Amino acid sequence: MARTMYPSSEDLIHEKLVKRNPNCLQSWWSYLISKSHSPFNERLAIYERALKAHPDSYMLWEAYLGERLDLVKDLDFTYPQYETLNDAFERSLVTMHQMPTIWLMYLENLTAQKLITRTHETFDRAFSALHVTQHGRIWEVCLEYDPVSHAEDFVEILLKYGRWKEAAENLATVLSGEFQSRKGKSVYSLWMDLLDVLVHHADEVSGLDVDGIIRKGIGKFMYEVSVFWTSLADYYMRKDMVEKARDVYEEGMVKVVTMRDFNVIFDVYSRFDVAKRMELDDDEEEEELMKRRPVLANSVLLRQNPHNVEQWHHRVKLFEGDAEKQILTYTEAVSTVDPMKAVGESPHTLFVALAKLYESHNDLVDARAVLEKAVQVNYKDVDHMACVWCEWAEMEVRHENFKGALEMMRSATAAPWPEAPWIEPEQVHMELYKSLRLWSFYVDLEKSVGTLEATRDAYERILELRIATPLIILNYGKLLEENDYFEEAFKVYERGVNMFKYPQVKDIWVTYLTRFVEIYGKTKVERARELFDNVVLSDETKRAMEIYKEAMRKVADEKKLEMYEMYIVRAAELFGVKETREIFKEAVESSGVSEDDVTMMCIMFAEMERSVGEIDRARGIYRYASQFEDSQVVWEKWHELETEHSNEDTYRDMLSVKQTVSGSGLRPVKKSRSGSPFETLPTSPVKKMRTM
Repeated sequence: MARTMYPSSEDLIHEKLVKRNPNCLQSWWSYLISKSHSPFNERLAIYERALKAHPDSYMLWEAYLGERLDLVKDLDFTYPQYETLNDAFERSLVTMHQMPTIWLMYLENLTAQKLITRTHETFDRAFSALHVTQHGRIWEVCLEYDPVSHAEDFVEILLKYGRWKEAAENLATVLSGEFQSRKGKSVYSLWMDLLDVLVHHADEVSGLDVDGIIRKGIGKFMYEVSVFWTSLADYYMRKDMVEKARDVYEEGMVKVVTMRDFNVIFDVYSRFDVAKRMELDDDEEEEELMKRRPVLANSVLLRQNPHNVEQWHHRVKLFEGDAEKQILTYTEAVSTVDPMKAVGESPHTLFVALAKLYESHNDLVDARAVLEKAVQVNYKDVDHMACVWCEWAEMEVRHENFKGALEMMRSATAAPWPEAPWIEPEQVHMELYKSLRLWSFYVDLEKSVGTLEATRDAYERILELRIATPLIILNYGKLLEENDYFEEAFKVYERGVNMFKYPQVKDIWVTYLTRFVEIYGKTKVERARELFDNVVLSDETKRAMEIYKEAMRKVADEKKLEMYEMYIVRAAELFGVKETREIFKEAVESSGVSEDDVTMMCIMFAEMERSVGEIDRARGIYRYASQFEDSQVVWEKWHELETEHSNEDTYRDMLSVKQTVSGSGLRPVKKSRSGSPFETLPTSPVKKMRTM
């Protein structure tokens, strides 16, 4: 054994002392001091023996752990000495768990080792073990290590001891970034806690930028922000800054985007005004606020959707009697609303209303300027553009500018120049010359203030464009008859009966035959007979329907669905909804049609009723179909119908039926073969269906 390993005479003296009285802490401490210049491994055994004798000695543990920390300070964290050090700290805490210094030494050591989970757990253990009055020292290290995760706990401590400013400051700091509560609280809930501190302890948080903090909260949320605005106003009231509070209420009402937030702010503001009015014995201010409410509420709805045309019109009505504000409102509206995003009404109505407003004040120059701009807008529907032209022409007629009105309509109905550089191919301007609304107005205008030849040219152009209706044919024929152009009128009727099918052609035939007989009587019998023969030939469609009906009785059951589909399509083309509806009923009630086919027929039937606006009929058909076939397609179609057209009662009714059929675990009942399953369907007036 090396000489240096033998105990010195001084060591022997200390050994005798600690053996004679191991409970004397001073003897152990003197022994350690005597070995202060020796390597740590020589003092290690002395420390361990001393701590065994005095496990509750803070002085021994602090010195021992301090030396172990010095021993590893230049080592990489992967060295095993660190685990030995951690074990020593754990042993010390058996008796030193109420000593914050030991906890701090251990926590700083774990933090340096980046043992995240173990560090978090040790922080929690420290807070549990130490008295609350000693938590502050731990919090300093905790927040430096992880300022977010433990912020809630720290804030709770601060609030518990009434340190309002520090609590608000820490909570505001945490909420200024990305934060996830360890206690399961939402960010919004934490903001409510912060508002509570800032408002109810307004004097104690002096020095904080309360206004800036609350406005940051407003910026983080689009909805449910009324509490932020009212809290900010409440803060200023508590600081006796009444006018500033009033400014905040006003600002909040013009910035929120939901009616709920607006109503909350307005109600609180109203109570605030009542209180101030009672102090001043003056009710004028409150009355003024209540008068402003409709306009302020309308502003909220327009902030929700600035393209809501209906709300812009409503806003103008609110300024009834103030022409200047009405004009300014319409001017703002036409510059704000995007025609492609417009809802409620067509955006062209804004231009028209503004022009009429100018006209009502005898300002035709500005009225014309508005309409000139309006006809350049690219609307979603060509009919909207046509309406603007018609309104413009009507205004000119009202002011007896007949020539200008005619020239305007002739220009509007002219085909666009292919090379026009300002017109995009998709714009409605390219289709304007085909607008029946525009042409109908134009021919009426020509008949009223124009010439016969110009009116005839307009009618001929309508026929060339193939946009004529039976009424156009009848009106054109009547015009020619009134001017004794009978043969020309009959040629128009002839063109009409070749353009349209039954039933649209019926009125043309009736007029044609009636007028021909009235005018020519027995002088042109052969021609009259030929006309009646043509009517009979055109009426062969009824016989064709009889053939279809007979075929339905003889065709094999597996072909019935296909035959019914052809039958229905043909009936829809020739006779419209009423006849088609009867065929559908016959198909659904037929004993030869399978349940699967009946399901498809019901869906087709319901879709037809839906296409002509008979929503209640469609709903009744789906209800009937659900009784005998739990088809997914039926439920999907019914759900689609209710999504578009339902109210709360009808939607709940659909769900109830579905639950009864699908959730009962029973096979749906077979469809009845007796009686009509559609006897309970609504009996609203039949609407004509153009095509199937």
